[in-house]
Amino acid sequence: MANSSELGSSSSPHLTSAGGLLSASGLKLATLGLILCVSLAGNVLFSWLILKDRHLHRAPYYLLLDLCLADGLRSLACFPFVMLSVRSGAAWPHGPLSCKVLAFLAVLFCFHAAFLLFCVGVTRYMAIAHHRFYAKRMTGWTCLAVVCMVWTLSMAMAFPPVFDVGTYKFIREEEQCIFEHRYVKANDTLGFMLMLAAVIAATHLVYIKLLFFIHGHRKMKPAQLVPAISQNWTFHGPGATGQAAANWTAGFGRGPTPPTLVGIRQATHSQIKRLLVLEEFKMEKRLCKMFYMITLLFLLLWSPYIVACYLRVFIKASSIPQVYLTTSVWMTFAQAGVNPILCFIFNKELRVCLRAHFPCCQSIQSTQGTILCDLKSFGM
Repeated sequence: MANSSELGSSSSPHLTSAGGLLSASGLKLATLGLILCVSLAGNVLFSWLILKDRHLHRAPYYLLLDLCLADGLRSLACFPFVMLSVRSGAAWPHGPLSCKVLAFLAVLFCFHAAFLLFCVGVTRYMAIAHHRFYAKRMTGWTCLAVVCMVWTLSMAMAFPPVFDVGTYKFIREEEQCIFEHRYVKANDTLGFMLMLAAVIAATHLVYIKLLFFIHGHRKMKPAQLVPAISQNWTFHGPGATGQAAANWTAGFGRGPTPPTLVGIRQATHSQIKRLLVLEEFKMEKRLCKMFYMITLLFLLLWSPYIVACYLRVFIKASSIPQVYLTTSVWMTFAQAGVNPILCFIFNKELRVCLRAHFPCCQSIQSTQGTILCDLKSFGM
């Protein structure tokens, strides 16, 4: 009897540890499955919405379309294999070639998001600070060139480790195929991590510069109210230096064409927007806010994992808690699913287009408004 009791007491810790591993694996699978579903549904929905609605065929939404498609492809290509490795007990059931391909895709999508958000930050600064140049040059072909450049740079960053320059391996602690971060003396991945950190820092510097620009121009000097005097297209008086000719060129002139402008091609107001009016400025600010929230969340979700990578590079035999490492890895996975949520929260134009294409959303909103009105009428 004593032997049987000792046997039972010795087997109970093994059962407890096995049950804990099963519950942890189940939690990981459920979390990653939720991220996968949200990412696919949200990114596919917003991609379809941008392609469908002609009002969204503009430069910032073209870049947002590329970001949504990349996040959706990342979720579809990488997350099922991570779930398979978790289900296999933190083991890679396939060969080394498939692990290299999967790691290549993971790094490719990571650098693509970083480079694209940097380009978006630059275009947002141009839209506010140099709107005339932005409206003239930022066409669909320009967006296509930017997207091709981003994918080329991402490919250049992700492709060298395929030839064992920064080896791609299955990392058991992370349950995914990714960079093998070794100590700095035997490390060849430090340059990739420094590049990622530099791109993220440069993106935030662009937004800081944009914030200072908006703050410095929040109180514009009043326009000169004294008009130019015209007699037979001879201008004199205050404000006469090119004022009437500029008004005519902008589409505000009346009467016959001034002799000095005869033969010059007149640009209509619909061809080019020369001024950033108040409504356009508010719209550009809303887009800046949405894209900056996406950039900020990218920093917050990737920072813990980048810190863990630097610890393994610079501190020899550093012992990183497994809970911290697992949480940081899963936070990077969540980045692929939060962008559609942020777009829906911070972009009114996308919400309006979504309700226009899905009347059920509009009916739900009207029902909620009716309920609120009834509660107010009852004094609640």
